[in-house]
Amino acid sequence: MRELHDLVVGLAVEAADLARTRREAGVDIAASKTSIVDIVTEADREVERLVVDRILAARPDDGVLGEEGTSVAGTSGLTWVIDPIDGTVNYLYDIPAYAVSIALVEGDPDPATWRGLSGAVVNGATGERFEALRGHGARLDGREIRVADAVDPAVALVGTGFGYDAARRSRQGAVLQGLIGEVRDVRRGGSAALDLCFVAAGRLNAYYETGLNPWDMAAGALVVEEAGGAVRGWRGEPAGTGFLLAAAPALADDLAAILEPLRANEV
Repeated sequence: MRELHDLVVGLAVEAADLARTRREAGVDIAASKTSIVDIVTEADREVERLVVDRILAARPDDGVLGEEGTSVAGTSGLTWVIDPIDGTVNYLYDIPAYAVSIALVEGDPDPATWRGLSGAVVNGATGERFEALRGHGARLDGREIRVADAVDPAVALVGTGFGYDAARRSRQGAVLQGLIGEVRDVRRGGSAALDLCFVAAGRLNAYYETGLNPWDMAAGALVVEEAGGAVRGWRGEPAGTGFLLAAAPALADDLAAILEPLRANEV
């Protein structure tokens, strides 16, 4: 696994360098996806092609799941889950909070059932490298990191995010309205992968979001877990596309108790 982990990290660093180079040259929007604000850039596609080509050359029996449409059914039982540029709107606006996220998971490419083995999240703008190998901890630029100790929700800094669909954002805003008076404050960074890593590094006390995709959470969730945090869904279910909450275990319990009654606002 150490050799595979080195491959994961190396690919993420190479892909982040390419993303940054393309950002410096200017951004070309290739298409919209689920809505007019859900964009994909030419760089998203180029970065994913680079990563997939490298994986298939080195690991032809593995599966691949990429945000920009790559879906390869492997035979090894391992799947690479790729977000070529997480935080594409930040990337478009040249906000320095976008990242390449690459994870290697065991099992089907479903966050509710897979087992994360290795993950790397590299901020293309700053070069910060978050990584985790199951059973070996989490690191930022080679330095071991840990989640912040659990605190009372009233003094917790909480990150969140919103979907591209306007109706969904309105519902998520209603949940936030119910939460914001219960915590220190809320941050919205624009990259789920980086927000998860910020929890792992103690820059946020917690992060939650509904409607994430598998590639948004695959690497970041493992980084949180290996940094001593809990990553969970509703009522003890595994984190998945329905809901994800990441924090120190005791804080995760407290925030779940606050958020659960607010779920009616998202129906």
